[in-house]
Amino acid sequence: MTTSISEKFAQVKSENRMAFMPFITAGDPDLETTVDVLKELAAQGVDLIEVGFPYSDPIADGPVIQESYTRALNNKFHVHELFENLKTLSADKAVSLPPLVAMVSYAIIFRYGAEKFLQEALGAGFSGLIVPDLPGDEASDFAAQVKAAELDLVQLVSPLTPEGRTKRIVQSASGFIYCISVAGTTGVRDDLPPELTAHLESLRDLTDLPLAVGFGISNPEHVNTLRGKADGFIIGSAIVKQFAAFSDDSQKREDIIARIGDYAGKMAAATRG
Repeated sequence: MTTSISEKFAQVKSENRMAFMPFITAGDPDLETTVDVLKELAAQGVDLIEVGFPYSDPIADGPVIQESYTRALNNKFHVHELFENLKTLSADKAVSLPPLVAMVSYAIIFRYGAEKFLQEALGAGFSGLIVPDLPGDEASDFAAQVKAAELDLVQLVSPLTPEGRTKRIVQSASGFIYCISVAGTTGVRDDLPPELTAHLESLRDLTDLPLAVGFGISNPEHVNTLRGKADGFIIGSAIVKQFAAFSDDSQKREDIIARIGDYAGKMAAATRG
């Protein structure tokens, strides 16, 4: 199945560069800001955007993203309202959004109703899902549902995942593999681990899907480390930490969005060497 995610990675490969996927939390501090930041990121030329669905018990997220989820939940985030806002944004012919990937707990999907969630996610412009609390090697049934909805199910693989389990995980994956760079939670780090190269090489032997690296990436030097080894990279905490400024009344909302855009633009430029 050819999807917008697979098409994007094919395009990026033809341009001899990596894909850049920033992460933002939906509803932090409100959905109006989410929409405006999505527009800004699209204007900066990012390749995909990961959208985190706030959850009170996040999996593997460090303090920066946990705090962002808490802010969104305290401001009464609702999944249905996110879908409605994104549906309107997707219909705006003046905006060209890249593929959107939902980072969403299976508990949210189950509570919402899986079929309803998938159909509304598709209608809102999502191209794929990452479901961190659904064991990857037990996801075949849900993967079939996701495929039937014409979405990708992106799977997470960590350096500590045994090879036998990794083989089962990649069989139910589509779109790309989310390669966790380190054992631990999300967060900005000074250096990427030296064993990451071996981790990526072992995954290359198991799947033809693109490999995108997340956890700890924050600067162009990290991108250079990944060049020729990964097909893409994901930045979360280094972007999400900037959203805390929206609660500072001394800072203008448009200035904060511009700073987020400037950072994303620099990282997008880093993909081109």
